[in-house]
Amino acid sequence: MRVLVTGADGFIGSHLTETLVRHGFQVRAFVHYNSFNSWGWLDSCAPDVAGQFEVFCGDIRDPHGVKEAMKGCDAVLHLAALIAIPYSYHSPDTYVDTNIKGTLNVLQAARELGVSRVIHTSTSEVYGTARFVPITEDHPLQGQSPYSATKIAADQLAYSFYASFGLPVVVARPFNTYGPRQSARAVIPTIITQIANGKRQIKLGAVSPTRDFNFVQDTVAGFIAILNSAQGLGEVVNIGSNFEISIGDTANLIAEVMGREIAITTDEARLRPENSEVERLWADNSKAKQLFAWEPAYAGRDGFRRGLQETVAWMTQPANLGGYKADIYNL
Repeated sequence: MRVLVTGADGFIGSHLTETLVRHGFQVRAFVHYNSFNSWGWLDSCAPDVAGQFEVFCGDIRDPHGVKEAMKGCDAVLHLAALIAIPYSYHSPDTYVDTNIKGTLNVLQAARELGVSRVIHTSTSEVYGTARFVPITEDHPLQGQSPYSATKIAADQLAYSFYASFGLPVVVARPFNTYGPRQSARAVIPTIITQIANGKRQIKLGAVSPTRDFNFVQDTVAGFIAILNSAQGLGEVVNIGSNFEISIGDTANLIAEVMGREIAITTDEARLRPENSEVERLWADNSKAKQLFAWEPAYAGRDGFRRGLQETVAWMTQPANLGGYKADIYNL
């Protein structure tokens, strides 16, 4: 099967590209065109997959380029998106163009080319603060940031193409993915890189909100389970660990894994507007288990600790740590 992965140059996309190649798929990696000819994380991909995939440089906002990239592909895994929540507060227009119009370009091209399976990537942020837990796919959607609002719109567009045109779409909804290569705009790399650079006063935003963290290899396994199945058309499926932990407890667990003592200080710049903060996320992943026989290998507190150990080991390697600007707030 030949598959197109959009956003293949990013954190999850690069891991997914590597794993697909190892599973024997013919992979076309759609990366964001830039004058440096950078393929993002694929520039430093694992040696066993280097050169084993095709690269298409383009822009998800351009319908012609998206369609050209998709020609000859049997399936598309659509991960390309702007995802930083703070950046969406002051540049929401870019989120509309990338997350909504970009998704429309993917859906339209897939419809015109007769692609046999489209996996659209959602986010747990579309649920907003949990009204009940664990969160099932029937939970109300609440756009508490411009980012989440554009992802809700993209999800609805994806479903509309299934309902209106019979496009074989599945909406994968990962909860908070973490692991090697994640950018410092996310909380776990922020904590690890501050500690690794000798900080004992760790700057964070709100520490009381809870999250359901999902190790990147579990997220990737979820995508591949969906890709390999004929089930789930027109469905939304949570990919989460079914384990809830606060940001504060996460910071303390990371410090424990790294063998350091820390104190947490509140950095006002890192706080979301009060009504925009998502206070609680906790995934019900029973639907993914039922439809796709998927379940997380890094589940529960013990699984989370193992995932953190692997993440710390990667991020504290000097060559990797040097790529992070741990002394500033990363949008």
